[in-house]
Amino acid sequence: MQKIKKGDDVIVITGRDKGKRGTVRQILADSQVLVENVNMVKKHQKANPQKGQAGGIIEKEMPLSISNVALFNPQKGAGDRVGFKTLDDGRKVRVFKSNGEVVDV
Repeated sequence: MQKIKKGDDVIVITGRDKGKRGTVRQILADSQVLVENVNMVKKHQKANPQKGQAGGIIEKEMPLSISNVALFNPQKGAGDRVGFKTLDDGRKVRVFKSNGEVVDV
């Protein structure tokens, strides 16, 4: 089980986008994440009429290392570390380390 999953609300804890919040769009294989509207770069793209792509300067999201984001804890109002706990019914769930509240419902 992963500490950060697709669809989680995360906050960037280091780098040039420190403090920005967003939703995880995709988890990449090499421990990287794509976060909505975070780590935006401008890419000079050549037109490709076969694919229907226009040329010009486009803005796109680039991956961040998973170690540079933390799961956002709404009660604390900041990023928080994540641990695991087994419930009475045998399910393994993620919990916030600061207050022990269950992340997964």
